[in-house]
Amino acid sequence: MLKDFRIGILVLLLTITGLVVSSSAPNDDDGTRPPSVAEENWVDSVFNAMTPDQRLGQLFMVAAYSNKDKKHVQHIDELVRTYNIGGLMFLQGGPRRQASLTNRYQAEAKVPLLIAMDAEWGLDMRLDSSMHFAKQMTLGAMDDDQYVYQMGREIALKLKTLGVHVSFSPVIDVNSNPDNPVIGNRSFGENKDQVSKRGIAYIRGLQDHGIIAVAKHFPGHGDTDVDSHIALPVINSDMARLTNVDLYPFQQSFQVGVMGVMVGHLYMPLFDTVRTLSATLSHNLVTGLLKEKMAYKGLVFTDALNMKSVSGQYKPGEVDALALVAGNDVLLFSEDVPVALQKIREAITAGKITQEDVNYRVRKILRAKYWAGLNHYQPVDLPNLLTNLNRPLSRLVQQQIYEHAVTVAKNQDDVLPFHRLDTLRIATIMIGSNAGSTFGEIMGKYQGGAVYTIPNRYAPDSSFQRLLPRLAPYNVVVVSLHNMNNTPVHSYGIGEAALKFIKQLEANPRQKTVVVAMGNAYALKYLEEARTLVCGYEDNYPSQLVVPQVLFGALPAKGRLPVTVSPTLKAGTGLPTPDFRRLRYGTPESVGMDSRILSQIDNIALETVAYAAAPGCQVIVAKDGAVVFDKSYGNYTYDKSSPQPVNSTTLYDLASVTKVAGTLQAVMYLKDQGKLNLDAKVSEYLPELRSTNKKDILVRDVLMHQAGLKPGIPTWERTVGKTGLKPTFYASAKSADFPNEVVPGTYSTKAADDSVWVWTLRSGLLPKVKGKYPVEYSDLSFIIMKRLCEKILNQPIEEFLQKTFYQPLGLSTMTYNPLQRYPKSCIAPSENDTYYRKTQLQGTVHDQTAAMIGGVGGHAGLFSNANDLAILMQMDLQNGRYGGQRFFQTPVVSEFARSSEAGNRRGLGWDRGNPEKPEGPTSNLSPASTFGHTGFTGTCVWIDPQNKIVYIFLSNRVYPDGGNNKLRQYNIRTRIHDVIYKSLTKT
Repeated sequence: MLKDFRIGILVLLLTITGLVVSSSAPNDDDGTRPPSVAEENWVDSVFNAMTPDQRLGQLFMVAAYSNKDKKHVQHIDELVRTYNIGGLMFLQGGPRRQASLTNRYQAEAKVPLLIAMDAEWGLDMRLDSSMHFAKQMTLGAMDDDQYVYQMGREIALKLKTLGVHVSFSPVIDVNSNPDNPVIGNRSFGENKDQVSKRGIAYIRGLQDHGIIAVAKHFPGHGDTDVDSHIALPVINSDMARLTNVDLYPFQQSFQVGVMGVMVGHLYMPLFDTVRTLSATLSHNLVTGLLKEKMAYKGLVFTDALNMKSVSGQYKPGEVDALALVAGNDVLLFSEDVPVALQKIREAITAGKITQEDVNYRVRKILRAKYWAGLNHYQPVDLPNLLTNLNRPLSRLVQQQIYEHAVTVAKNQDDVLPFHRLDTLRIATIMIGSNAGSTFGEIMGKYQGGAVYTIPNRYAPDSSFQRLLPRLAPYNVVVVSLHNMNNTPVHSYGIGEAALKFIKQLEANPRQKTVVVAMGNAYALKYLEEARTLVCGYEDNYPSQLVVPQVLFGALPAKGRLPVTVSPTLKAGTGLPTPDFRRLRYGTPESVGMDSRILSQIDNIALETVAYAAAPGCQVIVAKDGAVVFDKSYGNYTYDKSSPQPVNSTTLYDLASVTKVAGTLQAVMYLKDQGKLNLDAKVSEYLPELRSTNKKDILVRDVLMHQAGLKPGIPTWERTVGKTGLKPTFYASAKSADFPNEVVPGTYSTKAADDSVWVWTLRSGLLPKVKGKYPVEYSDLSFIIMKRLCEKILNQPIEEFLQKTFYQPLGLSTMTYNPLQRYPKSCIAPSENDTYYRKTQLQGTVHDQTAAMIGGVGGHAGLFSNANDLAILMQMDLQNGRYGGQRFFQTPVVSEFARSSEAGNRRGLGWDRGNPEKPEGPTSNLSPASTFGHTGFTGTCVWIDPQNKIVYIFLSNRVYPDGGNNKLRQYNIRTRIHDVIYKSLTKT
């Protein structure tokens, strides 16, 4: 009587709150569609072809593994062949092994098996070598539901590729208990409406693409502090709480046709008086509430029957019969099928369940198999498995999730996003992470501050105290917490010493501290005193890729906390931050490029090394402001005995790319500021030209290499005698008279720059052709322009460039004379100079004239890695707008990049493609508006304003011999440029 009274009151409340589906709802076995004639015919034929015991076998879904021994495989073989089990739930293993076993077991089955997986956040929840998307708390933080659907779609397509038909997802428990050890970050959050909307999006993503979704854990597992894998949680919800919160997402999912629901292992006194009776075994819950009162007609799955919350109370096999009697359709993870079959037969004989009811459930399972396409079963395509699993679009969806989830919970000092990088000295401390992590790598791409790692989350206080003195030079410290726990145990994996260290940093008035939790949002309660606090939700490649981009304003912060962490950090907390249009890092598909075509760059770059065109190289491709290809190849040298691999931080001698990355930036700045007239004579700015043959040359003509200047003149050659370097020009020790380092141990006279300038002034001009000077590429043009810039700026060009461009842009590696800032080990060597400096060059400029004058030439001298060069070129592509700053006030870059003279392909300082030569410097597929430059050492940069593409190639092709011409012979740089355009997908 008490039981009936409870159910009656519940039905009344469910009716009032609108959660009871009318019993006159369409009588469709899956709750979503009427069966077709073809379906009925197939179900009937399969059902009638089975014996009664074979039909009972269809009720079982047994756990299978692809990482166990032959004994396990033979056990599954036996269950399939002898007991006609209905399905398998694959657990740990690997994709190819699982696919092979799936084909094996399906070949043995009389009735095709329904294959299931627990893939809440992707295949990697169970399988190695598989993609992780995101846990549901991360999805709950996003500002857009569409990415939940897209994740469901991508997971569905991978499951189908693997021969899987059922996903035990989504979790639609409303997680209202922060101490919940089993749901927690597996829930979308604490708001029932958000849980419902995102759960429905996930369901649709799965089922629209052929995978049966299973909503779990009915009737709601969110308000517990006990792990049901270990013990039986007690849910003491009253009727109001149950109807208004926990059941709400399930009812919403039923209305959109979720095809499966999983009943949780939990005890609800509201329904049953037996303390040990799990909901899975409760007739009142499974049949009374779920099937009858809520009129759910889809497949009802038990939670795993091996979990201690139920298996600890019953012998193997017994619990299966009890679960079937309670009303479940599919018995998941049975530990003893033969015993379970016997117990079910006994239950039928005893009248605890009717044969008709059992037959009805078997037919439901067969209908699900028909829906899943098992009426036309096809084995898994093993040869193409990995290709089909690794859909490039999946990477895009994966990254977009985190881009929309990262949450700035606090920003009291308005530190984020980092703005003026020339005023910020940023150190990064990664706790719980090893060196070389993606987080530290991406931080370094924006500014070259120090990165420290403390691998042990629970490191002693001394480990942190030793760091404090090293942080003194920095005014911003980013502390990122990695490898955190997902439960409240041990403060979510944050050590006491780490918390003390963070408090010490926060107390320093000379530094701003940014705390980043790469883990569970509930952990923020231990960090809420931080003035700047960011939640990344998880600690994996895409989250580590995205969070630094948010810190630097390459991506805006969009996420909001999906749960209440503390009274000051409530659900919905999240501060939006602006997009500073800094270069970001993403996937080719995000900007309309095909990653599989773009990957062909690998083959060409590897040719560079294999054919000895260069010992190594860096390649970067950016489109629409996103770096979508960034790889390093080969080594510093050809020495195989002790190779030093090229990586993304390796510096290269840019050679003539210095013209556009250095001097031309200053020229454009002066034009932009109205301090330089392109149509004026150079002699107006440099009066010493007035008494020379160059008195009438125009600035514009100099920049376009049509001022009659010779390609080059003897400079360093004049300083070398028969016995070696002339002592009037060089000394072996640095001094006031010999301040310019040519190479370590050799220093040139302080008058070297003036000597080169005098020789330039005295140089002859080319003969005119039909009254005009011919177009002739000349280093002298930029020797002159450097001198002009320094005269107007009244400061050395290297100082101006650092202060005006490189430091504000965060270009830590772009520099002249890199040995003043970096060890040789960071710099790729160039030529083994046997004719001038008599040494192997590494860190000193290859160009002899630039070396002679101290490494800073208008035409050569810059070193950089590809990333920093890409940032500078992206700023130019954006006409000076970058990082929340305006480096140019007018579209001066566009003006300089245009070709303005017939017969001259060049712009003002910028080089351009040569349409008359198919083997020209740019791809023939690139538009005519493409501009950039190449360098003698094996470098190039090309900017395409039409498609918004930046392409960087850096190498040391001159090692060890500057005469090596294989890079051009094999057309390496241009062929890579071709691939970039071939990868553009049609819209």
